[in-house]
Amino acid sequence: MNEIDEAPDEFSRQKRKNEVEAWQHAGERLIKLSEAQLKQLELPEEIYDAVIEAKRLTSNGAIRRQRQYIGRLMREDEDPDGIVARLQALEGSARNQVAKLHMIERWRDRLLADEEVLGELIDAYPEVDTQRVRTLIRNAQKELAQAKPPKSSRELFALLRELML
Repeated sequence: MNEIDEAPDEFSRQKRKNEVEAWQHAGERLIKLSEAQLKQLELPEEIYDAVIEAKRLTSNGAIRRQRQYIGRLMREDEDPDGIVARLQALEGSARNQVAKLHMIERWRDRLLADEEVLGELIDAYPEVDTQRVRTLIRNAQKELAQAKPPKSSRELFALLRELML
């Protein structure tokens, strides 16, 4: 047998190995989710139970075997691509949520650093309670100057989150 005859077998073996690793990686992503997020995915009961079991394990070897088991269950499922698609949608919505929270933090930091930003906030969100925002900004700046806990800064963040989300 020459090298040309062996190449297709090696390719398909490598392809199979890559697929197995991809399903195990998807299983790892499932393990990192909270139970509430797992329930949102509407996983088949066998996969859900395996993921919950993996969360309980502490031994590295046992976790590795459980990840392999989850990967095998996902490969054998009728709709493994559907599970991955729902997982990606869930992770995407979480990333969007984090991005929105970062945007709110930037607004808060800008408001605390520059008084003129309040005008931008009022232009962007006319329904904002201007007096309340001014009071929170003033109190947050005092707390920062006196090295006190940032109670007003947190309240300002909560008010902005309520306004922007």
